[in-house]
Amino acid sequence: MGKKTTKTKAPKPTGWLPKKKLKGALRKKSKTQCKTKPLCLEATIHLHKHIHNTKRKKRAGRAIKRIKQFAIRLMKTKDVRIDPKLNKYIWSRGIKGVPYRARLRLERKRKEDEDSKKKQMYTIISWVPVASYKGLENQRVDSVA
Repeated sequence: MGKKTTKTKAPKPTGWLPKKKLKGALRKKSKTQCKTKPLCLEATIHLHKHIHNTKRKKRAGRAIKRIKQFAIRLMKTKDVRIDPKLNKYIWSRGIKGVPYRARLRLERKRKEDEDSKKKQMYTIISWVPVASYKGLENQRVDSVA
C-alpha cells in the first residue's frame, strides 16, 4: 500500500511538568499531616441541585446523605456526625420541602476514646443561621467550643 509515516514529537521544554505533578510539587503540606489536625470550616451547600430529580418522599433523607458526602469530601474523615439543629432545619418544612441552601459549620475533632490508638478524627456538622446566602464563601473559622 503505502509507507507509514511516523510523526516526530517536538522536544519538551526544560522544566516542563504535567499539571498534576506541578500541583503536587507546589503543595506545602503533606496530605497525612492535614488530615490529623483539628479544623473548623464554614461552608454553604446548595441542596436543591442534589435533590432535584428525587422522589418527593425521599428528599429530606437524600439531603442528609448529601450533606454527609459533602463533609467527607471536604474534611477527609469517614466518621461524620450531624447536629440535631441541622437535622431539624432540614426536616423543618417536611419530607418534601427541603431548604434550597444551608450554611454549615464543619468541625474536625480528634477521637478521645481509649480504644483509638491512632490519631482518628471525626467531623461534627452544625447549622449556622444566615440572613442571606449572597456573597458567602467557604472559610476557616476559629473553633468556638
